[in-house]
Amino acid sequence: MEQNYELNDYVQMKKEHPCGSNEWQIIRMGADIRIKCQGCQHSVLVPRRKFNKSVKKVIKNEEN
Repeated sequence: MEQNYELNDYVQMKKEHPCGSNEWQIIRMGADIRIKCQGCQHSVLVPRRKFNKSVKKVIKNEEN
């Protein structure tokens, strides 16, 4: 399933971060995707393939 997400979009992941939040902001895109937790501001670099499997839905787009 092809997801439509862009830089600065907010996504909901399938698993929660240890801080309790599952809302993340995409802050870098390439072969790897860097996402930042909106609960504790921790950033994580995830390979694109793993990110595509882990994302549940796009919550907010940049233009909204």
